[in-house]
Amino acid sequence: MKRAVSMFLLLIISLSTKAAVNNIDNAKLKLMIEAGVPVIDIRRAEEWKQTGVVEGSHMMTFFDKSGQYDVKNWLSKLDRIAKSNEPFILICRTGNRTGIISKFLDKELSYTKIYNVERGITSWISKGNPTVKPMQ
Repeated sequence: MKRAVSMFLLLIISLSTKAAVNNIDNAKLKLMIEAGVPVIDIRRAEEWKQTGVVEGSHMMTFFDKSGQYDVKNWLSKLDRIAKSNEPFILICRTGNRTGIISKFLDKELSYTKIYNVERGITSWISKGNPTVKPMQ
């Protein structure tokens, strides 16, 4: 029953927004996790170790410490988790990096259901939400 309610709320959230990139808060993040939408944490390993991660997150670093990235490699990993027309959630420390990636995926690669966690893991933790140790 709880999952059905979560799926219904997720559908309402999806229909109420017109942009392909949807910024979400902690409450929407919780609902989407309950509905089974994958969470992709794009931070680096040392960041995951420092704060922990949202349980069930896929850890896929996008930018290395010097700001470099390998889009082709990252997209091949993303494709194993969600296709361009399937919903997925991006999270980083404060939402800045995922905001950049979300816009890129939307504008350049036509991904249609991207959810960006506003204020990232920092907000998640500050509101008392749990994290787990990364499995890497």
